[in-house]
Amino acid sequence: MKPILKLQDASKIYRQGGVKTVGIEAVNLEIYPHDFVAITGRSGCGKSTLLNILGCMDELTSGSYFFDGEDITRLKSRAGAALRNEKIGYVFQAFNLVNEISALENVCMPLGYAGVSKRERDAVAHELLARVGMAEKANKRPVNLSGGEQQRVAIARGLAGNPSILLLDEPFGALDALTRIQMQKEILRIQREEKVTMVMVTHDIDEAIYLGERIVVMSARPGEIQEIITTDKYSRMNRGSSGFAAYKKKIYSHFFQDSAEFLEEAEYMI
Repeated sequence: MKPILKLQDASKIYRQGGVKTVGIEAVNLEIYPHDFVAITGRSGCGKSTLLNILGCMDELTSGSYFFDGEDITRLKSRAGAALRNEKIGYVFQAFNLVNEISALENVCMPLGYAGVSKRERDAVAHELLARVGMAEKANKRPVNLSGGEQQRVAIARGLAGNPSILLLDEPFGALDALTRIQMQKEILRIQREEKVTMVMVTHDIDEAIYLGERIVVMSARPGEIQEIITTDKYSRMNRGSSGFAAYKKKIYSHFFQDSAEFLEEAEYMI
């Protein structure tokens, strides 16, 4: 199977006022159709930079980025925007919904930008809201919805353009613990039914394990990939299993400078 996304020796360096900051460095990553990939690491490790590169929201300093086999590294801004609008959906931690309009109208927005007729975009939006369990609240404004309900609307909006890939940037970070677990189950159901490739950034290790068929663990700085862990379904879907605990210990071991420091903290984390 050919990858839908491929980064090859990808680096992003920011320069401001003579100060050089490495976002990501020499990243090699392949993401395949229908993958669910979780990206995790400490704050400042380049998780969001990597997601922005994948979403054509930012450009590489060096290296290559292939989307469906096409090298898009040097696409002009207009072509990059067209690719983003046609093939990539985005879901953010801040729901980014417009409170002055209904949930239905929020889901319709990307379709309107794409030139879809009002009749067709209303039909698509109603269908998507039904798929995320929000059919009965289509006419409510976001301000009158709970956090979990708003995130469902945001996910429906992200799927509105029938994207090849859905990128999620800490999408459940603002939710309470119970709602967060419910939404984790919901996003897996949506991914299975929609057959869409998903890439999620999360600082929550349990969430990365539960959702990620593959987990990309990034170093603190510069933003390099330390390890890509392939999980098995039974272990990752059973939070109390020994396999789940083993994945957790393996990921945390990357976050400490030496084994003694890790062993000292391990009993509190696992």
